[in-house]
Amino acid sequence: MPPRRRTDPADGRAALAAWRADPDAAAVRDRRTAVRFTLEELADVAPGNAVEVRVPPDGAVQAVEGPRHTRGTPPNVVETDPATWLALATGRTTWADALAAGRVHASGERADLSALLPLQAARER
Repeated sequence: MPPRRRTDPADGRAALAAWRADPDAAAVRDRRTAVRFTLEELADVAPGNAVEVRVPPDGAVQAVEGPRHTRGTPPNVVETDPATWLALATGRTTWADALAAGRVHASGERADLSALLPLQAARER
C-alpha cells in the first residue's frame, strides 16, 4: 500500500510554482511544501522501501521496490539539499549533472533515481 499523501496536490503545485518563479526568494514554507510534495510523489511513482531519499531539513521518504529496510543505516540512500532536489524533480538539472557536481550523494545498488526523475507531477503545465 502506498504511503498516504499528506500534502494536498494543489498546495504542492502552488508551492512548486512559487519556487520556480524565483528559487532564491521562495518562502521557506513554499520550499518545504514543494519538497514534501515531490518526495510524496516519488513514493507514489516508485512505491517501496528499498531507498531512503533524504532532503534535509525538509523531508525524507522511503521509495523504490526491493528489500524493506527497518533498522540502522539503510543500504540505499540518496541525500541532497532542497534546491538540488527540486531541480531534479522538476527537470531543471539531470541526475548525472547533480552527481558529477557533488550535489547528490547516492549509495547502494538501487540508489540511482535517474529513471524516475524528473517527476511528471512536478513538470510545468
